[in-house]
Formats: sequence, C-alpha cells, structure tokens
Amino acid sequence: MAHPVLSAPAPDERSRNRRRAMRVLLVDSDDRLLLFRDSDPGIVPRPTFWITPGGGVDPGETDLQAAVREVAEETGLSIAESDLVGPLAERVVVHGYSDVVTTQDELFWFVRCAPFEVSTDGHTEVEIATMTAHHWWTRSELEVTDKDIWPRDILRIWDHAAADDTAAAEPLDLGQVDESTVAPG
Repeated sequence: MAHPVLSAPAPDERSRNRRRAMRVLLVDSDDRLLLFRDSDPGIVPRPTFWITPGGGVDPGETDLQAAVREVAEETGLSIAESDLVGPLAERVVVHGYSDVVTTQDELFWFVRCAPFEVSTDGHTEVEIATMTAHHWWTRSELEVTDKDIWPRDILRIWDHAAADDTAAAEPLDLGQVDESTVAPG
C-alpha cells in the first residue's frame, strides 16, 4: 500500500546528492547489535526502518575518523580507530526519501563493546526529528523480525565479522541496492 507524501516535491524534483558514508555494527558483550529506528517524516503514516550508527565522511576526514566520530555523535560511546574491525562490507545504496535522493558509497565496520547506555546528546536536529528510538537487537530477534532493517544484509555482515580471519578478509561486495521510502525516480 502506497503512503501519501505530505508537501514533498515530486519524485523527479527532489534534490539529489552523493556522499561517502561509514556504518558501524556495534555489538555488545551480550551479543546484541545496536540499531536506531529512523523515519521519513514527509510520509503519513510515517514509515520507519532500523539502521546502524554511521553517516557521511566530512571533508578532510579519513574513513576511520568518520566512523569514530559518527559512533560518538550518535551513541555517546568513545572508541578508537584501532577498535574498528574491517571494513567488513561495501556497497552503493540509493535512499529515496520524500525530500531527497541520496546515493551513498558505504563501508561497514564492526566494534565489540561492553553494554552501555546510549546517549543521543550528539544528534543533529534532523536526527532528533527522524531517529525515534534505539534498541539492542539479539540475533534471534533480527532473524524473525518483520521490521525493515537497513542494510537488509545485516546478518551476513555480522557473520563476516565473526569469521576468525576478518582482519585479512576482503570486504563483502554487496553491490548496488535501493532502500527507499519513496522510489528514487
């Protein structure tokens, strides 16, 4: 069922951008994966989807610096570059939202951490408006959920992180995928 879009530009009139982005699978010592429930507020009812912490690489930043910064901003957890395992996977993803179409060249990293209380104090205004919850997911929850999980290959990436030779392994090539609330074009 299609959802009505509220006061958004027509699909072919939305702004388009491309960026490089880092995504981080934060798995605690209880083997739970942290995901945020994100949303597209330009659609009613508001569709939601669950995402890993992460975001765009700022000018002058390395991939590792961006991953460390994004984890701190979105979760409150301070990590070091040396805590990042990977990259585990790479892909090009097109996100069509009610207001913009973003194409991201993404790398996925893995960090094992102690359980911690998530802080959203570092969220931007947009993240405050759209990221409506967070949850530590068990593997069994992810295997049976009917919720939209982005990336859809999250368990495959998590499995790749568990491989003994991950540090030496090539990143999984997840190709080009579409994860959209409104078709890109």
